[in-house]
Amino acid sequence: MNKLEIFKKKLIYRSNYRGSKEMDLLLSKFVEKHINNFNENELSELDKFLDFEDEVILNYYQRDIVDNNIDKNKISKIFKNFFV
Repeated sequence: MNKLEIFKKKLIYRSNYRGSKEMDLLLSKFVEKHINNFNENELSELDKFLDFEDEVILNYYQRDIVDNNIDKNKISKIFKNFFV
């Protein structure tokens, strides 16, 4: 297994085990759908995106509340348009 595949598995794991069931489902479905289409830069952005707290991600997704520069992350824009 190469470094990129290991990195993808790490991102998948992080998206599945967030702490709240709602975010586990939402982020895992998003990552599952997009991870194989992302290039290395986008995977890096996804890693940074997953560093945001659940509340920050959920507020951005559901309420258009921008905290901690979440809107500056390229993945955020893709996530914002994602529907389960």
